[in-house]
Amino acid sequence: MINNLLKQAQWRVIDQSLLNPAFEAKQSFAIDDTLCRFVGAGRSPAIARTWVHPKTIVLGIQDARLPHLKEGLDFLKSQQYSVIVRNSGGLAVVLDEGVWNLSFIFSERETRISIDEGFETMVAFIEAMLAPYRLNIEVGEIAHSYCPGRYDMSVNGRKFAGISQRRLRQAVAVQIYLCVNGSGSERARLVQHFYQEALKGEKTKLAYPDIQPDVMASLSEITGQALTMDDIMTAFYKTLQQHNSDLISSALTPEEATSYEKDYLRMVERNDKTFSL
Repeated sequence: MINNLLKQAQWRVIDQSLLNPAFEAKQSFAIDDTLCRFVGAGRSPAIARTWVHPKTIVLGIQDARLPHLKEGLDFLKSQQYSVIVRNSGGLAVVLDEGVWNLSFIFSERETRISIDEGFETMVAFIEAMLAPYRLNIEVGEIAHSYCPGRYDMSVNGRKFAGISQRRLRQAVAVQIYLCVNGSGSERARLVQHFYQEALKGEKTKLAYPDIQPDVMASLSEITGQALTMDDIMTAFYKTLQQHNSDLISSALTPEEATSYEKDYLRMVERNDKTFSL
């Protein structure tokens, strides 16, 4: 079934991996919502979208309930990080110029895609993409990482990627962040400090991760090679091509762009509401 999802009749590729300071993370999550709507309606084939953002902390909905959120946000802003709340579950993650993101958007019009199937498809793709590096990749929760989950990807206990999903209008967006270069432990230390400031030692009904920075690493640190976004994008295209030769390079259509403006406005309003509490 994993191969069936990757072997689409056609893949539409939207590459937004070139770092653009004006391209903010709220836009990315709004774009995925828009694309879900069009894929789910049968108006677009399956989509693979790559994206990179400047220094941003992406909070989960649960993070917005931290007892001292303002203090946590003040700390992140003092470190020159933008902060957004995404429209899906999970907890805080770090985006920057060394973190590559991939969204696969699949239709559920004809066949339902199970939650595990979505995750496993992304795992299979990333394993194939990184096969030339001969890594012993493990899949399973790294409890002391930021945003721990059942489908964390790690090598020797050091997490380099995490996966999430969003389901909307008969479509599924499976999203992964992959730490390509830079320091994984420094990213983890940033999130660790955020939680310290936002919790102030208080006990909460909701569980937040007890982060140990050394369990996070970038692929460059794991492989000992100075990997770049160009390296990852080359591996991405090569791997996707292996599953289907019909790749269409694309941008948003005019209709999608119109719909996106509404989705983006919803993201802005949701964030404004969260941060005004």
